[in-house]
Amino acid sequence: MIDRTVRYQGISPYYYYEDANAALEWLSRVFGFEEVVRYSDADGMVHEAEMRAGDVVIQVCGYPGYWSEQKADGPVGQENILYVNDVDAHWARTVAAGVQAEEPTDKPYGVRAYSLTDPGGHRWGFWQRLTDKVEIPPDWQEIRSGK
Repeated sequence: MIDRTVRYQGISPYYYYEDANAALEWLSRVFGFEEVVRYSDADGMVHEAEMRAGDVVIQVCGYPGYWSEQKADGPVGQENILYVNDVDAHWARTVAAGVQAEEPTDKPYGVRAYSLTDPGGHRWGFWQRLTDKVEIPPDWQEIRSGK
C-alpha cells in the first residue's frame, strides 16, 4: 500500500565535481544559477555548496578523485532537464559564455531544446514547452495513466 500522507516537495540533484570551486563559477557564469552557500576548508576548497536555478535547489559536492574512484569512463547515465521560458535566449547566453552547444531544435514531443555536457561530465538539457501536442511515430501508441 502506498502511503499518501507523504508528499514530495521537489527534487534536488546532487552533483560531484573534482573541482567544486570551478564548477560553481562555471554554473553561475554559463547557466546563470545563483550560489546560495558554500562550505570550504581552510585552503578554500569547496566540499559542499548549494545553488538555485529558479525554484530548484542544486547541491554541489567537491570530491577530488571521485570519478577515478568510481572508474567512470563514460556517460554519467542521466540528463538533467531544466525548463526555461526562452530556450533560444538561454542558448545564446551559453554560447556567449564560450561554451559550444548545438542550436536548439524543435522536438516531436512539444518542446524546443538543446543539451550539453558540463566540465564535470554531467549532461544538461534546456527545454521550452511549445505545445502539449506530441507527434509520435506511426508504430507507437500513446497510453496515459487513468489516475
